[in-house]
Order: sequence, then C-alpha cells, then structure tokens
Amino acid sequence: MAKREITPPLLQGPTAKEKKYDRQLRLWAASGQEALENAHVLLLNSGPGVVGVEILKNLILPGVGSFTIVDETDVVEEDLGINFFLTENSLGRSRASETCKYLMELNPDVNGHPVQHSIQQFLLDPNVLEKYSLILFVAPSGHCKNSLDTVSTYCAGKGIPLFYIHSLGLYSHFSLQLPDSVPIIDTHPDPASTQDLRLLQPWPELKDCMESKTRDLDSLSDHDHGHVPYLLLLLRFLEDWKQSHNGEPPTNYKDKKEFKSFIASRARTNNPEGGEENFDEAAAAVLKSLNKPSLPSGLREILDGASSSQLASGKTPNFWLIAQAIKEFHTKHDSLPLPGALPDMKAQSKDYIQLQNIYKAKARHDIDEVTAAVRRREKENPIAQTAPIDRKEIEAFCKGAAFVKLIRGNPVLTSTSNHGDTSSVPRLASLYQSLKDEDSLLPIYIAFLAHDAMLQDDNQAPLDEHNDETTLKSLQQHTQTIISNFAAAAAATINKDTDTDTPQVQADMASRVKPVLEELVRAGGAELHNISALTGGMVAQEVIKVVTKQYVPVDNTCVFDGIASKSAVFRV
Repeated sequence: MAKREITPPLLQGPTAKEKKYDRQLRLWAASGQEALENAHVLLLNSGPGVVGVEILKNLILPGVGSFTIVDETDVVEEDLGINFFLTENSLGRSRASETCKYLMELNPDVNGHPVQHSIQQFLLDPNVLEKYSLILFVAPSGHCKNSLDTVSTYCAGKGIPLFYIHSLGLYSHFSLQLPDSVPIIDTHPDPASTQDLRLLQPWPELKDCMESKTRDLDSLSDHDHGHVPYLLLLLRFLEDWKQSHNGEPPTNYKDKKEFKSFIASRARTNNPEGGEENFDEAAAAVLKSLNKPSLPSGLREILDGASSSQLASGKTPNFWLIAQAIKEFHTKHDSLPLPGALPDMKAQSKDYIQLQNIYKAKARHDIDEVTAAVRRREKENPIAQTAPIDRKEIEAFCKGAAFVKLIRGNPVLTSTSNHGDTSSVPRLASLYQSLKDEDSLLPIYIAFLAHDAMLQDDNQAPLDEHNDETTLKSLQQHTQTIISNFAAAAAATINKDTDTDTPQVQADMASRVKPVLEELVRAGGAELHNISALTGGMVAQEVIKVVTKQYVPVDNTCVFDGIASKSAVFRV
C-alpha cells in the first residue's frame, strides 16, 4: 500500500485585529499600535465642545485604548446642529455621557468614561490627572479661571503631553506642550534620504566583493557587464580615479562632474539600448553617494548632550544611554552605525542578494558593537535601571541615528502667563518679529490669546452674551496689551535703535489682528462643524505622533485660517 502524503499545515493568515487595522499598521507598525492601545486620553471639554469630540473620533477609529470626557453641560438644541454624536433623544441629558455613548459605537475595542463635572471641580483632587497619558484641553478656558495654568503646570511636572485647542467661527488653533525633552527615534524620513552606502569608507568584505565582480570588467559578456551592481562600479572606478589624483576621491562639483563623464565613457553603447542602465545608475549616484559622512546638527546636539547629567535627571534614561554608546562609536570610527539598507538597482539576483548580505552583516556588526557599549555602561552607571535595554530599541536607534530628533517642550503660552518671566522673553521676542510679516497667520494666535484674556477678566462675560461693539473694543484692548508685552520682550533682546517701540509699528500689528477679532465676535462663541472637524483631524494626527513616538510632531503651535484655507506652524 502506497504511503499517504501528509498535507502540509495551512499558513496562518492575518488575525482579525491585523485585518481591522491593516492600513495603519503599515504606518506605525505593531509597536505604535500597542502604544496607542495603552493610551488613556483625557478631554477637558468646554464651550460648544465639538472640536474635542472630533479629535476623539479620530483617535477611537484607529483604536486608542481609553478616553475620558469631562463636560459639565447638558445637551441643548444648539448642540444638535453642530455635534454629530448627539440626537434629539440626547436633549436635557449629560453631554459627556451622550457623546461618550455614541463615540464608543465607532469601535467596540475602546473604553469611554464620561464625567459630568466642571473642570474646576474635576481638578480639586490633586492626583486626578495621574492616570492619563495625554490631555486635551478645549478652550474657552475663561469659564474655569486658572484651570489651564493648573493643568499646564501639572503636565510639565509629570511629563504628560498637553494640547490646548481653540475653534471659533472660521479660525482654529492648537498648541502642544511636551516634556522638557522628547526623543523621537523612528522619524520615518524619506527613504531616498536614508541611503548610506559608505562608498568612501568601504570595509574589507565590500572591497573583496568589488574585486571579484569587477577584476575583469572589460572582458565580461555584454549581459554580465550590464548587470554589475552600480555601487560596485562606483567602487571600481573610485580606485581608478584615486590612482591619478593622489589617492583622493572627487570632492567638489567639478571633480564629480568629471568623474561622472569618466563612468559614462566606460559604458558599452554597441547594443540596442545604446547604453547600460547600471552605468546610468552609477553616474546618477555620484553626487549623493560620494560624500564624506557628517553628523546632522540635530544629532550633534544630542550626542554633545549625552552626559551623565541627562541620566541623573531620570528622564528617558534608555535614550541617553544609547546616545552615549553611539557617541563612543562615532568617536572611534568617524561614522555612524551602518543602517544596512540597499536601494533597488540593476543587477542579477544572486549578486544583489550577496550585496544585501554584506551590508546586513556590517550593520549587525555595528549594532553588536553599540550594544556592547550599552551593556558596559549599564553596569557602570548606577542610575540605569536594572532591566537591560531591549536590543530592538538599540537596533532602531542605530538604524535611524542620522534622523533621530530631540524635541524641547515649552509650556503653553496663555493669557495669564508671566510675560516678564525671563524664560518667556526669547519666545515673545520671536513672536513679535514674526508679527511684522504682513502675510503671517500669527494674528490668529494673538486674537485667541486676546479672547482668553477677555474671558479671564472677572468683569467680562462669554462672547455670546456680549454686545458686539463692546466685545470688539474689549478684545482690541487686550490685543494691544499682548502686543505691548511682546514688544517689551523684543526690546530686551534686540538693538534699541530698531523700530520695536514705534507706536505705528504696534498699531499696524493690531490692525492685522482686527479682522480675526471681528470674525470671533461674529461667531459669538460658536463653532462651525467643518472647521472643528478639520481641526480635530489635525490634532488627532499630532496626538498619534506623540503617543506612538513616531514621526515628528508639530513644534509647537498651529493655526488654521478657514477663510484663506491656509495653516501655519509657529514655535511659541
């Protein structure tokens, strides 16, 4: 009886969760999804509150772990026209509970928690914010005096990211307050900018491969000649060039142009194509591939700051330990660890795979060296945690070292901020200079500051309870005060002979803010759903960057002009 063949096991397909989140997993991978699912976002809602709900919508759909809505109001008729997560049955009920209920229908994997308290009442417990990983504070904050300052101070002390958001009429704004230092290792740079072939610093295995593939280049068949990988051609011709140029590679544009012509002259043209694609690739790569390695300014700042004092601060110790090891590697080799990735190129499969293995082996060797330095420092440094740093974390740092970013957080600048504080002076001076640009969108930000300042005044009521003329006059007075504060800061940091203190200059600035103030008054404290929906998408995108610690978030203030359909980012 013939022996029955055993049916091979079926390959395991994607899980239901992988199918559900397939597209976003391609963006931030499983590690980013895990971070998102572990996050608990707090929304401190006030005013119409639509923009806050729209932000949550865009976080719930990709699977944020939990959210909490703090909102003291009950649903009224006006809410039904702008909030798509309320129905007529919601009238008279808690807005926090109703929006929470309908938001959770978007994704059953997400947990929502409504809290019907005022923001002031919610903050009476000094430890109430401890369990949240990120906080969204929706303006107007004037209804809850000093609550924004309380939350901002707490978040700064605990290292919790904070977003402060406005959406009124056709304008919106959000500011992002991050901890003192936020390292972003996985910045997702453009793949074209990440190529590091190390052609000016070839290692023995790469040299041996080049010699074996190009030793008898002129005697190769047309097929083989047209399939020599272009980076091996570059290495071969670099050796030929150095022999007639005192051992030096082409360094300036003139030399590189001459080198490109030299490469083109070595291509065979007696074929139907009239040339060879691999030689074209080699010539095209000269300008971007034949450059001595240099440290990007951002990374240099990180490595220069990678000291024991950073570890002593207790903030992101893993990052600084790895940065110290990378610095040691760079000092020794005058280069960063090799990323190990190869671009596509014309080559035979076996040759390309061989090159891939050479580059991957070199990358693993460099990672091993950095890992050994990290392990040594873990033992030497008593501040480091007892658990060793995961090798995957070290590997990610090594592969993306040239593009690592360190974001320095600033406290949210509010209407009650101490503008005389020396730490605020450079920020205010920079804003003052930006206000001189007639095309700047900074007047939108100034208008929202004036709006908050007016609401903080005990003698002022919300926009929708004011006479328009009285409201506009009050907003203009607060605008002038803000501009004067900025001017004073500028005067403390720049030449006294400039036009900083010229009244006409400040009057011109105030006149550019006035149209925004008029729109805020016209809106009467109301949100437009389309503006809030767009702003909600923008903020949610930045929240995901911060939570996943991938991509580079806005630094640190963004405004949107719904009339001109333009946005701008300022460091405030």
